Amino acid sequence: MTASEQLAERILEQTTDAVVYADTQGTITRWNAAAEALFGFGKTEAIGANLDLIIPEHLRAAHWKGFDAALASGRTRLAGRPTVTRAVHQSGQRLYVEMTFALVKDDAGQVIGSVAVARDATERMERERAARAAPPAG
Repeated sequence: MTASEQLAERILEQTTDAVVYADTQGTITRWNAAAEALFGFGKTEAIGANLDLIIPEHLRAAHWKGFDAALASGRTRLAGRPTVTRAVHQSGQRLYVEMTFALVKDDAGQVIGSVAVARDATERMERERAARAAPPAG
């Protein structure tokens, strides 16, 4: 491994946001330490698994429709803007995660996979929900 490759690997592993890379079939091939912490699955459990591992069942059809559309068009719908969505922890707990998505392309411009960068937004979303549900002060 070159010094540049070692640096890239250190950055990936030591960043505090979860980084999940999947090939064009939706198979996870990269999973950093922050992804382990966020989703609860160890690297050996996640690598080789399908993205359904962390997608709630009721959102899977919509996810795959968007995934397939992005692969076909070469663009993501959100164009790199973060979005809050639901995910599932290994324990079965539902999470809110703020994610950005990007397609990864080879030198010829062909899509070879997708990367998601995520952080836990559960506490923030629950606080916001509680504030909306609270009766007006007064």
